[in-house]
Order: sequence, then structure tokens, then C-alpha cells
Amino acid sequence: MLTNILITITLLLITAFVLSRVFTLPRNIWILFISQPLVMSASPIIVFIGGILSSKMANDPSLATLPITLMILGVAAGSIPAAMLAKNKGRKFAVYTGLSCSLIAVIVALFSAKLALFELFCFASMLIGIGGAFTQQLRFAAIESSLNKEDVPKILSILMLSGVFAAFLGPEVAVAGKDWLNSPYGYAGSFLFLAALILCAMIMMLAFKNPPVSANETIGEPRELKVIAKQPIFLIAVCTATIGYALMSYLMTATPISMHHIQGHSLQETKWVIQSHIAAMYIPSLFTPWLVKYLKLKGLMVIGISIYAVVALIALSGHEVMHYWWALILLGIGWNFLFLTGTSLLPESYHASERHKVQATNDFVLFGFQAVASLLAGWVLFNAGWHWVVITSLPFILVLFTVVGFYHKHQKKLTLNMLKTN
Repeated sequence: MLTNILITITLLLITAFVLSRVFTLPRNIWILFISQPLVMSASPIIVFIGGILSSKMANDPSLATLPITLMILGVAAGSIPAAMLAKNKGRKFAVYTGLSCSLIAVIVALFSAKLALFELFCFASMLIGIGGAFTQQLRFAAIESSLNKEDVPKILSILMLSGVFAAFLGPEVAVAGKDWLNSPYGYAGSFLFLAALILCAMIMMLAFKNPPVSANETIGEPRELKVIAKQPIFLIAVCTATIGYALMSYLMTATPISMHHIQGHSLQETKWVIQSHIAAMYIPSLFTPWLVKYLKLKGLMVIGISIYAVVALIALSGHEVMHYWWALILLGIGWNFLFLTGTSLLPESYHASERHKVQATNDFVLFGFQAVASLLAGWVLFNAGWHWVVITSLPFILVLFTVVGFYHKHQKKLTLNMLKTN
């Protein structure tokens, strides 16, 4: 396992070196590219072992997904403070606040696993989520580091690519450190390993420089949030990203428990499925700029929702490893398309001076609904079974198709207004 971790980190460094020679981008981008996966590994670790560990520590097995839910609630709760802190104190200060919170969180998680305290593990998971809210802001720090707007899609694709390394690094760290420290159910050493990775990220971020403040941020009187939220494009953007993210979390959260705890598939097989899923969430970013160019955002959105429908069909077909693997692979790709669509449409709803406020609101809503979805996943799984987890996702897929129709009408209305104006 340690060999796999060393290989992953080596590939991360090599990839950063090669890409830095191919693309001429600010140094901040490459610092974020290398340090981001080290911190992002916390989320795959909680997703991978959180349910398994909690099902043994909790008195009620149906609460096994509660730590994952609290982690996502932590992201939602921390999203507004993270954005406001970045606005008032600068990106670097906000990043170190988040990294410090993450480091404290994994130390608490270490002791909770060692002492087999479910409540303490839940608290640690929420702290990991709060730290993760600051990590989510790294994509905005990367965008602000470049003064050339044409580089933004390229920068986002590069940062999304780094998520692939987190996808493999997190579960490998979880398994490698499982028996490092004596604990009733294992995994205490996994959090010790994770703490070391976060410390490495903190050292690397010393070289990060605060992005320059754009002059556009001080131009124009910011509108009230309720005025911005009434815009059709805001509702379309938020609904697309939020429902897409919540559905992904709903199915992904239930998968490790269904595979390993209920169906009896091995920990290695479960790890492989989760790793493949998280990799599938980020690898399509290499191609989505080209897809958007030819299919436009609406076309990408339709494909993403259609993929979700196929996921449901595969997940209902059986409980073999390959059923889970194909379902989770396609789930990751569909999530990528929908998240990219929602994120790309969001800037159309606000002015530069409103950016932090709207981004914070978007993340709060998105991760709030994701938290509810992850909590429901465990309850539905233990009380009704895997098939009902999938069946209850179908109405939300239909809602997404409705949002596409609303987006289509909105585009037609804008086109007609432009023709009348001309």
C-alpha cells in the first residue's frame, strides 16, 4: 500500500512538472495543483471508511452515514465564512485557516477511532467538512491568480485533474494506515497518515501568493441577494449543480456500506469502486471544454442527466461488483457534466462586486442538500435496501429534465428579446 501511495505522489509531481512546461500559467496554479490533492484526500477517506467504521461504533447501524452527512454539513456551514474570510483577509489567510481546521479535525478523528467513540468521530467529520469548505475555495483562488480570462477553462481543467490523485491517494492512505495504531476497529493510523499529508500541504502553501484584487470588484452597487436569486439563470444554475451533487452523494454514500457491509464484497473491491468513481468525477474535465464548445452547456446538461438515468438502470440490475463499478463510473461522469454546467452558468447571474456573496450562497445550498441526501442514504439503505435507494433517486432525475426544459425556454426568450432589440 505504501508503494501505491509513493507512486501516486510521484505521478502527481511528474504531472505538475510536465503540465507546467506545456502551459504557461502563474506559479500559484502549480502550487495548488500539488497541494490540493493532499488535503482533498480527507473526503475520500471519510466516504470510504466512514460508513464502515461507524457501522461498528454506532449503537444504531442506520446512523452509519451520519459522519459523512456531518462532513458535508460542515462544508455547507463553512462555505459562507470561507468566502467572507477570503474577501476580507485574503485567499492565503483563508487557506491556512481551513488547513489548520483540517489538521485539528484529523487528530480528533484519530483519537475517536482509537477510543471507538462514535460521537467524537461525528464531531471530527464535521470539522473535516468545515476545513473542506475552505478547500472548495481554492478553485476561485486559482481563477483569480490569472489575469487572462481565456485561461480560466484551462485552469479549472488542470485543477480538476488533480482531483484524480486525491481519488486514489485517499483510499490508499485509509488502507495503508488501517493497522498502524492499536484501535478496536482499526483506521486510527489512517488519520495519522492524513495529518502528515496536510502538514505537507501547509508547507507547500507557504510559497502561495495572494492573487491581485480586480478593479471590477469595486465597480457597481451590489444588489440584494433576494434580487439575484429571483433571476431564472440563478435558479437554473443552482438547481442543476445542487440536484446533480445531491444525487451523486446519495448513491455514492450508500455504495461502500451496501457493497462491503451488506453484500459482503471485499474491502479491496469496495476501494476499487470508490477510487474509480472519484477518478471518473474529474478525468472528464480534460474533455469538457471541447464538449462545451460543440454541444454548448445545454447539450452537456442533457447528456449528464441521461447518464444519471442509465446509472439507475444499471444499479437496479444486480449487486455484483461490476454493477456497482459501472454505476459509480457513470455517476462520476454525469456529476462532472452537471456540476460544470451549473458552475459555468452561475457567473451569468452576478456582477463582479457580488461574486463572493453569490458563490457563498451557492455552496451553502449545494452542500446543505448534499448533506441531507447522504443522511437519507443510510436510513433508506438499512430500512428498505439498495434497490429503494436507487428507486427514490428517479423523481429527482425527472426534476433535472424539467430544469433542462426551463433552461431551453429561458434561452429562447433571451434570443427573442435580442431580436426585438435589434
